[in-house]
Amino acid sequence: MSSKPPIGYIDVRVFAHATEDSEKVLATVRNLLPVEVGETIVFQKTRLSGHHGNPIVLFEAKLADKQVLPAVLQKIGAGLTSLDKEQLDGDVKLHLEKRNLYLRFDKQFAFQGEVRFSQKDPIHFKIHFKNKSFEEIVAFCRDVGLLP
Repeated sequence: MSSKPPIGYIDVRVFAHATEDSEKVLATVRNLLPVEVGETIVFQKTRLSGHHGNPIVLFEAKLADKQVLPAVLQKIGAGLTSLDKEQLDGDVKLHLEKRNLYLRFDKQFAFQGEVRFSQKDPIHFKIHFKNKSFEEIVAFCRDVGLLP
């Protein structure tokens, strides 16, 4: 694997519902990131309406500093349990599409500083890999600790 980071960018998305404090939701996302990234991340805010007209805010950010992107995945990998890593390893083909790795994290656990996968009201991460094969992406994910 080359010394050049294979990650092009990471998109982060999270919804804040009317019952949630937007600042706490953003702090929750920052819990998943290395401190230096969490302190500098800038979110775009989009106001939406839910199915029943309830207000929802979508927060989105794009991390593009290629020098810190591997550290983001290392921080996530360090927080995952062995069981979560094994599950991701077994399902990695379901999370990869067109050189993008899609991961969803539990907002409630992240608020407590823990890293857990979730499909229900998650924090969305889309990791875009540049010109890498499936095998190269998996090898990189092992190197940074996302996979066992």
